Amino acid sequence: MIGYFGYVFGRPFPEPPRWLTDEAEPNVDMWATADESREEILEHYVRACAHSNATIDDLDLDAVGRVASWPEGRRTVTLHRILVHMLAETSRHAGHADIVRELIDDAAGLRTDEHDMPSEDRAWWAAHRDRVERAAQEAERAND
Repeated sequence: MIGYFGYVFGRPFPEPPRWLTDEAEPNVDMWATADESREEILEHYVRACAHSNATIDDLDLDAVGRVASWPEGRRTVTLHRILVHMLAETSRHAGHADIVRELIDDAAGLRTDEHDMPSEDRAWWAAHRDRVERAAQEAERAND
C-alpha cells in the first residue's frame, strides 16, 4: 500500500519500510516476524492507511505515477489504475483466493505468463514457507 500510494506518486512513506533496507530478504514485505507485536503491525497499518488516504485525497484520478517493478510499457500508471489494482489485490488477498488458486495450478503470483514473485527456486520457497510457519507458531506461543 505505501509503495503504490506513496513511492509510485513521489510521496515516500515517512518511515522507510523494512523491505527497502539493504539487508532485506526477498518477500520480507509479505509476512510478520515473531518479534513484531500485533500492536506494532496494526499501528503501522493505520499509518499506512492514513498516508494512502492522503495521496488519494490530494491527487486527481488522472495523476501520473510510475511502478518501477512493473514491466516496461506498463510502468506508467494513473491514480485511477492503482486504485483499481489495489481493489483487485485486496479482494484476492483478503479472501485468500491466491492460496486456493495456487493449490489448484501450482503457480504463484498474479499471472502465469508474467509473475510478480521473487525469482527463487522451489527449495528457497519451501524454506521460506517453513520460516514463515515457524514465525507464526512463535508468535502464537508468545500470545498464549
